[in-house]
Amino acid sequence: MVVMILQLMVVLAALYFGSRYGSLALGAFSGIGLAILVFVFGMKPGTPPTDVIYIIVAAVTCAGALQASGGMNWLIQLAEKLLRKHPSHITFLAPLCTFFLTVLVGTGHVMYTLMPIIADISLKKGIRPERPCAIASVASQVGITCSPIAAAVVALVSISNINGFQISIPEVLMISLPACLCGILAASMVSYRRGKELSEDPEFQAKLKDPEQKEYIYGSGATSLDQKVPQTAKRAVWIFVGAIALIVFFASVPAALPSYEQLTAVTGAKGATLADGTFVSAESLVKAGIAVEGVTEYTQHRLALNLVIQIVMIMAAAFIFIFCKASPKKAVTGAVWQNGMVAVVAIYGIAWLADTYFAHYMPMLKDGLGAMIAEYNWAIAIVFFIVSILINSQGAVVVSMIPLAYSMGIPGWVILGVFPSVYGYFFLPNYPSDIATVNFDRSGTTKIGKYLLNHSFMMPGLVSVVCATLVSYLLASMIY
Repeated sequence: MVVMILQLMVVLAALYFGSRYGSLALGAFSGIGLAILVFVFGMKPGTPPTDVIYIIVAAVTCAGALQASGGMNWLIQLAEKLLRKHPSHITFLAPLCTFFLTVLVGTGHVMYTLMPIIADISLKKGIRPERPCAIASVASQVGITCSPIAAAVVALVSISNINGFQISIPEVLMISLPACLCGILAASMVSYRRGKELSEDPEFQAKLKDPEQKEYIYGSGATSLDQKVPQTAKRAVWIFVGAIALIVFFASVPAALPSYEQLTAVTGAKGATLADGTFVSAESLVKAGIAVEGVTEYTQHRLALNLVIQIVMIMAAAFIFIFCKASPKKAVTGAVWQNGMVAVVAIYGIAWLADTYFAHYMPMLKDGLGAMIAEYNWAIAIVFFIVSILINSQGAVVVSMIPLAYSMGIPGWVILGVFPSVYGYFFLPNYPSDIATVNFDRSGTTKIGKYLLNHSFMMPGLVSVVCATLVSYLLASMIY
């Protein structure tokens, strides 16, 4: 038991120091923890989540091409037009805009361009910017569990199917989408009158007495409407949307997936040696129409959905480069592609480290927690939430913790029901989107707080995630 706790401290220390350094360091520090477990304690290395990583690379490449084409600027303009047309309702409309942008693109980092616009509209309308800004930042991350191309959703489907719970991406979205919308609307309602009005806020009024501060707050505005969007940018958006629609179609209609023959079992000869000494495998001989003794099964297999996503996303990226004048160099220097690659490294290191530790102690965990999990299996949501606080990645939580949940006998419908709980990294205000939101709010009403946890994102984050998880769990229990 002492060794088990010591090894757990190694895992937690790697995550803690990685999160302190941020960015690529989170995945890299996981490598230190992995090396200690393998080389010092002699653990068998786990399996890195290569399928999820490949999907992220494909999706981020396509999203990066979309950004390079100017397509994201067009989406931001559409959102800004909606917000400026209805400024009085910005506390409700702003989070819906950031939420659906994430659902479409698969990453919450698309909100950076829209956030200063949200703050500007709020100030011009006399609305405390903290109200829409905080919930909009939270909503941009909530959308990840509702995006058909997000790693968290695809990994949930893949891992669930492997463990005998057959679900598809549309079936996940049928539960997570309405549940997360309920959570966002609930958080928007509690944010609607949050904090003092700007005219009654002594801290804000004190800033206005300083001419320089007043000029900084009101003197400049943020807008994307003055940017001319070329037709190629709009074309890129439709290519991207078409790719997502094709993925959803294949996920909804598995019979439409292409199939191929595959040798699944050979009990006799492994192959044959030709006259020139070349060895040819049994599979190659069978494909060539040559009978091989010992071939017991040769069956049709449908193309896996994870491969479909990769193929379609890479193809769509190529079409955007060809038909929409998107620069590949501009794509790899954009925020979407760079942040996506950081996520790849984080998931790679964290999930490999977690799989190594938990796979080693799985029998012990089953014996110690089996009775409690059997009675309170919904409590796995708390575990997901806490782990998310530590590792700042919903995809990494899914890849590292959901296999553990299935191994402990938790039913698939319960895991699907508590899926929104994989977002908990708003709890500590160190995530890039939250920090950026604080900086974009020129009024200073969106803040971190003196005691770290009393920050602007805590209340909307808790309300949103708790409400979404409760609704999702209820829907899953009714359907399954």
